[in-house]
Amino acid sequence: MPHCRLFLNADLQIGREASIPADQAHYLRHVMRLGSGDTITVFNGLGGEYEATISGLNKRDGGCRPDRFIDADRELPVRIHIIQCANKSEKIETVLQKCTELGAASFQIASSERSQFKLTEQRLASRLERWQRIIIEAAEQSGRTAIPTVAWQPSLQRVTATGTAYTLHPESATSWNEARAETGRSDEITLAIGPEGGWSRRDIETLSALGFNNLTFGSRIMRTETAAPALIAAIQAVL
Repeated sequence: MPHCRLFLNADLQIGREASIPADQAHYLRHVMRLGSGDTITVFNGLGGEYEATISGLNKRDGGCRPDRFIDADRELPVRIHIIQCANKSEKIETVLQKCTELGAASFQIASSERSQFKLTEQRLASRLERWQRIIIEAAEQSGRTAIPTVAWQPSLQRVTATGTAYTLHPESATSWNEARAETGRSDEITLAIGPEGGWSRRDIETLSALGFNNLTFGSRIMRTETAAPALIAAIQAVL
């Protein structure tokens, strides 16, 4: 029997029925081929997860009963925040998926001087909903017990730096070998990744004023969707 893990935005308690939304009920019935009496794992992002029994599934919704709490913690000991400059939509989605699997705590998708992706106010809500759904699915698959947040920033001036902050940039930069010890001591790290066309001088000046230091990660130039996953993996190796 295949095992399934679901995020439920609900107050989960042992022995108390929890509802399953229609899209997830459809997934359980028609993709996973599960039904009443089958066991699944559910979590709500507030820590730990629950072994639960499906009580029913139909076209409109479903239900399950949490039977046992599992005090699992699969989060990184350091909170890593990703600022990803807006690129083509599929590249943003790749960053959200892979960095969620690797343990990122939050995302800010920001417009910069050379960004190729523009987001209008009319499309903002639907795009954020899609991005959050990608994050949730990646968290379900990877066994995470927390759900990263995602926000849209219409300019770099709006981004926030938490903890030790780095801009991935090859010029006037600290090398990874120099920075790796500091990343191992930090409780929170913010990483800013440029767009496909690279950072402009004005972008670098803006981020510097916000407290970011330039960081180089080697002699090769990575694609924008490669940089953040590579850095998170390197930080994990240090930890």
